[in-house]
Parts: sequence; structure tokens; C-alpha cells
Amino acid sequence: MPIVSSVCVYCGSTGRVSERYKAVARRLGELLAAKEMTLVYGGGKVGLMGIIADSALAAGGRVIGIIPDHIQSLEVGHPDLTELIVVPSMHDRKRKMFERSDAFVVLPGGLGTVDEMVEIITWKQLALHDKPIVLVNDDGYWQPFLAMIDHMIGQGFVRAQNRRLFRVVDTLEDVFPALAMAPEPMIAPQAKWM
Repeated sequence: MPIVSSVCVYCGSTGRVSERYKAVARRLGELLAAKEMTLVYGGGKVGLMGIIADSALAAGGRVIGIIPDHIQSLEVGHPDLTELIVVPSMHDRKRKMFERSDAFVVLPGGLGTVDEMVEIITWKQLALHDKPIVLVNDDGYWQPFLAMIDHMIGQGFVRAQNRRLFRVVDTLEDVFPALAMAPEPMIAPQAKWM
């Protein structure tokens, strides 16, 4: 069973979304703090990112934000975090988020969230890590992504076993049991090409 003390959360940076998604972000921040798990995230004070950070902090949690300087210069960095790390680029941000996290949870989000999610799944496919990845499929948000994965499997571009690179849960209550599960056996990266 993996020991998870820090969780990277990928989520949207906009507030122009349903209150339902805001409530999920708020509750996850509270749960992470209650379980004494450090939240690692993109460092913003806006959108779901700001909500999850604020709720974790309000509940006494530890929050590490990692933000590229070109976004920090727009004054959207969260000023009240336990630790805010400013990095030179988006690539550095993603690498640092990976290094500081034991697991990954993906909430609803936009293109940036999809970019981060697909990259961390791909890194796992290439056996660069075996950290847990959990998609929170609240209200079926990730169903189109999951259908796309199934389509790629059906067309032969993705192996069916790669569906096990991440876990999908429908509720926040299912996140922590999913994080605590033993990791799936590593798939040899050569299998991608054979």
C-alpha cells in the first residue's frame, strides 16, 4: 500500500463554473487537511484552484503552490500559502509538482487540467513513476475523456491494460480508498511499441 502524505490536485483555474464543482473543490481541500495530507497545486488564487487552497488552509492544512513566473506576474498567485514556489516555465511547474507529490487527484477543469492529467498518465505508461492517479468523475464530467480512451483502445492506439494506469471515482468519499490501494503492476514501457 502506498503511503500518501502529499497530493497534487489538478483542477480548473476559472470561477465561471457550476457551484457544484466549486463545492467539490472546497470539500476536497477540507478532506486533505483533515487527513493531514499536504495539498500540492498550481499556486493560483482563482477558480477551483483558489477554492481548494483556501479551504485546505482554513481547515489547518498545509498547501504548496507552484506557479510559473509569467502567471505570477499577472498577480494571480495565492499570497497566503504555506509555501509558494515560483518557477521559470510551465514545464518546470509540472516537474516540480510531480517531485513534491505522492499521488495525483484530477478534478474538473479545462485545457490546462487535461494537459497535466494526460502528461502524468503518459509518464506512468512509460514507467517513469507508479504513483496513484485518481480522476474524480463528478456528475460524469470525465465521461467524454473516458470514451476517448476507449475509442483509442478500440482503434489499437492504446492497449486495454493502460486503462488501469489511473482509477476513476464518482465521489470524493471514494478518493482516499483509491489512493490507498496497492498500485497496479508496472507495465514495461516496451509494451507500448509491441
